Amino acid sequence: MIDLLEHQAEFIYSDEVHTGIIGGFRSGKSHAGAIKTIKKKFEYFGINVAYYLPTYGLIKDIAYPKFSQLLIEMELPFKLNKSDHEIITDYGKIIFRSMDNPDSIIGYEVGYSLIDEADILPLKHMESAFTKIVSRLSVPLPDEKSNSLDFVSTPEGFNFMHKFFVKEKMQGKKLIKASTYGNPFISKSYIETIKMTYTEEQLQAYLNGDFVNIAKGTVYKSYKREKYNTSRIALENEPLYIGVDFNIEKMSAIVYVIDGGAMYAVDQIINKYDTADLANAIRDAYPNNPIEINPDASCRARNSAGLSDYDILIDEKYNFNVNVRRKNPEISHRIRAVNKSFEIEKLFVNLEKCPDLADALEQQAYDKGLPDKKSGVDHVLDAAGYAVVEQIYHSGMD
Repeated sequence: MIDLLEHQAEFIYSDEVHTGIIGGFRSGKSHAGAIKTIKKKFEYFGINVAYYLPTYGLIKDIAYPKFSQLLIEMELPFKLNKSDHEIITDYGKIIFRSMDNPDSIIGYEVGYSLIDEADILPLKHMESAFTKIVSRLSVPLPDEKSNSLDFVSTPEGFNFMHKFFVKEKMQGKKLIKASTYGNPFISKSYIETIKMTYTEEQLQAYLNGDFVNIAKGTVYKSYKREKYNTSRIALENEPLYIGVDFNIEKMSAIVYVIDGGAMYAVDQIINKYDTADLANAIRDAYPNNPIEINPDASCRARNSAGLSDYDILIDEKYNFNVNVRRKNPEISHRIRAVNKSFEIEKLFVNLEKCPDLADALEQQAYDKGLPDKKSGVDHVLDAAGYAVVEQIYHSGMD
């Protein structure tokens, strides 16, 4: 009998089509992955299963010793065939494959698969490997059970595991979080060594199993996707407050309602071509709502035709109240305002209606002391921040 930690047992006995463990170093995730793979092998007599790692070096250094040790402990006879990358048992094979070259994942069929360290590979590479792995998962199972593909990994920023289990969350997927602190079989000195080695953001990932921007400090560090989620939507005829940022072909607007002293981001209107395109989209979406626009102060600058973005927004056909200041708040002030608003629970985001805003809040990092603009997430964040500063801090709501 093998003793299991709580998160390991939850993972091993999950029957979802896709179950994942996202965990810190030495949290027991790979151990759970190996046990579940062996369990599936012996449940599915005569049906092969597969275990994937990013490289054959990792298969040699991690998978072979771990599987061999577990099979010995379980008193199950086996033969390790390193040349063919497989373990042979009386019940069938456990096939090991590397994901470094997805085109090589061919020539075999299995009934169950598990991917270890899914976040190590670049996202596009992992997605290509995933497609190939799914195509191998085709052997019919007893009692018409579904073929399962599971994952265990340490988080590496907002990579494959975040996209697959968080952004693309749906029925049939289950994600389990595992912390290094939850493993009683590691020494305190190990954790202290990790703390001396990595940055604060990296520690959140490598000890807590959190999805964070580990390359640099996260700008909106107070935002937590689930904690600040809301089901609030805009009601007909309800006053709306809309932050707007101006960039040709990247026009962005975040729509808020104010309720009980808190702001709720209830919609995003993004990637519009120009100011008129954005204004039309806003009014088409909300034909009867009173609307206050809180735009970037640069909207007063006139273009070559003699019109400014402000002139377009105040056109009577839109019936907007355009509340624009002579000067934008300092970037640092806007960031503090948004972070503080989350902390005091005066700001919430509807994940279903504002998916790009939620992603941006999680992902924007600092670059040389300023919010990174190369990733392109800054437009929607600027739009969101202008309204927050105006409505919460300049209006006296706080």
